[in-house]
Amino acid sequence: MEAIKFQNTVHHDRILIVFIFLFVDLSLCSPSQTQGELPYMTSDVKEVAGNSFDYIVVGGGTAGCPLAATLSEKFSVLLIERGGSPYGNPWVMEKRYYGFSLIQTDEFSSVAQDFKSGDGVRNCRGRVLGGSSAINGGFYSRASEDFIDQVGWDKELVKDAYTWVESKIVSIPELTPWQTVVEFGLLEAGILPYNGYSLEHIEGTKIGGSIFDVWGIRHTSADLLKAANPKNIVVVLNATVKNIIFEGNGNATETTVKGIRFIKSDGTTDQTYEAYLNQPKNCTSNGDVILSAGALGSPQILLSSGIGHREHFKKFNIPHVLNLKGVGKKMKDNPSIAVFVDTNPQNRLPDPPQVSGIAKDLKFIIEGGIIPTGFNATRMPIAAKIAFPVSEGELKLSSTDPRQNPSVKFNYLADENDLDDCANMVHLLERVAKSESIAFYLGVKPQNNLMTSTDGQRKFCKANVRTYYHYHGGCPVGSVVDNDYKVYGVKGLRVVDGSTFLESPGTNPMATLLMLGRYQGVKILREREHV
Repeated sequence: MEAIKFQNTVHHDRILIVFIFLFVDLSLCSPSQTQGELPYMTSDVKEVAGNSFDYIVVGGGTAGCPLAATLSEKFSVLLIERGGSPYGNPWVMEKRYYGFSLIQTDEFSSVAQDFKSGDGVRNCRGRVLGGSSAINGGFYSRASEDFIDQVGWDKELVKDAYTWVESKIVSIPELTPWQTVVEFGLLEAGILPYNGYSLEHIEGTKIGGSIFDVWGIRHTSADLLKAANPKNIVVVLNATVKNIIFEGNGNATETTVKGIRFIKSDGTTDQTYEAYLNQPKNCTSNGDVILSAGALGSPQILLSSGIGHREHFKKFNIPHVLNLKGVGKKMKDNPSIAVFVDTNPQNRLPDPPQVSGIAKDLKFIIEGGIIPTGFNATRMPIAAKIAFPVSEGELKLSSTDPRQNPSVKFNYLADENDLDDCANMVHLLERVAKSESIAFYLGVKPQNNLMTSTDGQRKFCKANVRTYYHYHGGCPVGSVVDNDYKVYGVKGLRVVDGSTFLESPGTNPMATLLMLGRYQGVKILREREHV
């Protein structure tokens, strides 16, 4: 009787929320896109070759775009992106094609680049202006207060940076029928309290923000470039950075960055081009090359430039520059388990997650969606991930071609604690997937045959572990970069992206990476004011 009363209460609350939403001006639920124009973009590498800039940001992804836009307020910036533009591509920009970019990939030019880890798990990385914010589910949720405390960020500046991002590209979603059913399934499984719409990372079931607006248009991090000073920024597309150039000043005690060396993404590795940092006279503080190429790209560039463990470079004939042993270490990916609630592929409209269940002291994250498995077929997974995994792996070079993926192994569930957590998570995941709400929606009978054997759950985890696409590490704070994201032992080099994280923040890292780009950009501007 109590369960029926509880469900009815939640049902009435949801009706009230929808009722209120219908009477709200839709313009209030969608970010303002009227301010500013996109800066100058070119795929002609010769236009920037040989030129100098105050800052060079490598990677126009989730963190790189807000960082470059912010720095351009007062300094000249080159933003270099290995992929093309997301604009005009319906597979990127339109919600109805969510997931299509992940099912058709090629080696050098697709907006998503496949890679398979040494664990045998298929994964992908963004290769387009906007980075992974151009290919993901668009779910926007901030980091927890504990995460912000642990990394030691300025709370007021964090809040301002989040707000800056949200005012430009984040919307309140209008739940689809399937997302409403998932929401009820999470509540029915006991993932409480019900938090309604919230951007905070808190225990229970909630509706998150979305970078898809109410018209189904995606607003990637590239949209944040509209806030840039167009006179101070150049965006070069389809250009892949090969390595960092260092000053040949003969000073063995200090390694100084001079610029970058890059190739055309559809060219050859033999034809290279260079861009440089400005060297202003009578100035004690010059600009930086800032790597924002992601958890695979940034450590790959450092290694390709001779920064890393000395033994790593012998087989590739790369001159060793700095023995920084942490490069490529502490690679982590959140272990995930997914179950399909439909029995056969259907031809439904793709449906990215809008609702999240956060349980077990923020350790379990559960969401549901509808994903394409082909151009005329979809499946309906309910997926869960383990936050704070103990197991970690390593990234190494596999080639001197910067367009090739590095070699990476995450060692999913290698630690017994992760395996135990996964077994517990499977039990909760099954309760959601086999809930009466989902069964009713699909027109099937509810199933009560939950997997009860811990040994069975552990075996199921080992056999079915997959990615949640939230991999991180490779340039962690404390071993590769300091608290200002400056690379140890190198002048003029920083890393600002998910490779610096020791754990993936929030339900997913996108919101915090967007914030981090803005946050670090503002910090750098403030630092230069006091020089």
